[in-house]
Amino acid sequence: MKIAVDAMGGDNAPQAIVEGVMLAKQDFPDIEFQLYGKEAEIKKYITDEKNITIIHTDEKIASDDEPVKAIRRKKTASMVLAAQAVKNEEADAIFSAGNTGALLAAGLFIVGRIKNVERPGLMSTLPVMGEPDKGFDMLDLGANADNKPEHLVQYAVLGSFYAEKVRNVQNPRVGLLNNGTEETKGSELTKKAFELLAADETINFVGNVEARELLNGVADVVVTDGFTGNAVLKSIEGTAMNMMSLLKTAILSEGVKGKMGALLLKNALRGMKDEMDYSKHGGAVLFGLKAPVIKTHGATGPDAVRYTIRQIHTMLETQVVPQLVEYYEGKAE
Repeated sequence: MKIAVDAMGGDNAPQAIVEGVMLAKQDFPDIEFQLYGKEAEIKKYITDEKNITIIHTDEKIASDDEPVKAIRRKKTASMVLAAQAVKNEEADAIFSAGNTGALLAAGLFIVGRIKNVERPGLMSTLPVMGEPDKGFDMLDLGANADNKPEHLVQYAVLGSFYAEKVRNVQNPRVGLLNNGTEETKGSELTKKAFELLAADETINFVGNVEARELLNGVADVVVTDGFTGNAVLKSIEGTAMNMMSLLKTAILSEGVKGKMGALLLKNALRGMKDEMDYSKHGGAVLFGLKAPVIKTHGATGPDAVRYTIRQIHTMLETQVVPQLVEYYEGKAE
């Protein structure tokens, strides 16, 4: 397995990226890592050169670069070269913590869509509360701001395929994110999508699901338009961070008693924080492309990089993308 890594992408690059790769190397000796970026900076954090190749470039895509222009103009940027390696079959997957829009553009314009997949979706596996080993896949999380009902049906197929092949969920339940569970609720987009999903016998559609029930495991796959999905994801992230902050403030404001209580609750609080950390499931996949294109948070640390590489390893090991290609080619026939 060969993974092309944009070593210069993200707030803490290249240190966090390379240190994460070093951790992952211990778990997966069958992976060859291609690190794209400034060689001198990357080498500072390499502790073992086995299965590591550095492809030097001084150019990188910044977080404030306009995505499509950056991909077209910065031909030797670390992200562009990594995507090009996948297109040329010199690598099997690409991973970056850099500019999300640029990675989406690189995935679409360089790696390319699977034939008959009209709109690849950005998908993450999010946690189910009380069941740390379980999760649900949600898409689209922002690859497309506007969608048609047919796109949401395709997201249901893509999400079900990933849940079954990669997460080993048998006959995954698919829910449509809406503002109520009744089939008459929602916008014109969701009403039409509901009709199409309910009529498709290949999808295990369980109906509309509300945002407040997402973390309770109401479905294995949740589909929505990219604008709504991105807003919901950021709401979940913000709520989790604020809850932890409020809890910490409340404990410390109680003085000595509060601090003593915090010591007693230390393990429980750590467990709660870990349970809400969806980075353990890996990064966000731009699913529907000819190869795995994975994005992780810009402020990611080494552990999150390690989890993302584990996710990519599973995707390559299960051959989920070649199987998806075969599915859509067969469907076209």
